[in-house]
Amino acid sequence: MRYGSLDRTPPPFFKQGPTSLSKLLLLSALALFLMVADKRFEFGKIVRVSLATVLSPIANVVLKPVVAIQDGFKYLDELSSLKLSEQDAHSKLLRLSQRANQVETLALENTRLRQLLSLKERLSTPSQAAEVLYDAIDPYSRKIIVDKGSMHAVQLGSPVIDELGVLGQVIRVFPLTSEVAMIIDREQTTPVLNTRTGVRSVAYGNPSASGDVLELRFISGNADVLAGDVLTTSGVDGVYPAGLQVAKIVKIERRADSGFAKILCAPKANVLGAKHVMILNPLTKVDAPRPTEETTLPAGKRGAKK
Repeated sequence: MRYGSLDRTPPPFFKQGPTSLSKLLLLSALALFLMVADKRFEFGKIVRVSLATVLSPIANVVLKPVVAIQDGFKYLDELSSLKLSEQDAHSKLLRLSQRANQVETLALENTRLRQLLSLKERLSTPSQAAEVLYDAIDPYSRKIIVDKGSMHAVQLGSPVIDELGVLGQVIRVFPLTSEVAMIIDREQTTPVLNTRTGVRSVAYGNPSASGDVLELRFISGNADVLAGDVLTTSGVDGVYPAGLQVAKIVKIERRADSGFAKILCAPKANVLGAKHVMILNPLTKVDAPRPTEETTLPAGKRGAKK
């Protein structure tokens, strides 16, 4: 190869152009010119508006997945927040319902206590307030236990009343408690007076599946007795003060095969839901029956004693 035929031009890799400093200066000057021109003549405003108009649909399409994800997270947060709010509201509703029931119960107790106090003021017999603790264990009797006993000067046979009428009578006295047989108990009898006719009779307790009522026995079929007659204590037994409400006659059956009428009475007192009661002193002292000499002897010696 001849020496004169060689290409002496440098390869492109080694070609020299404008320096980096000159490019920086040129671009800086161009940017400064554009900023001054845009500030002065506002020609870039049209370009920006055109670009924003063209790129806005594209930006909306690109942002839709991001917005959907954000809405999903927001929905989940609101859902959990609503569940918490619902649980909180439900708890508040339960508390308010319980408080409302307590208020109603307290209002009812307050009314009954006020009626008991007013009844105590009208009675001349010494009395004391007591609270019902629980019902007696025997399911075939109608007895309750109150929180007053011999240490509180409760006497055997003391009448027990509530704000509506006669509730029962003390049959057992313990140091701190007493057992009260209600007037509807099968073993209880209460001397009563018909306030309309003035006729005295005896009301027997008659608890049954159809309802706890009182029964007037041995009343002739043609007696002057009407449904709705009010019965009060007659005061002839020496235990109950006269004039206390006992019951109201609700049903009369005059049977042709019997000379006596079947008369059922609803007790005036709250025999199934009494909470606060009043214990009265009996008009006369009631003692427990003493065992006779015959009953204290062994079975083999009773005949010899006779």
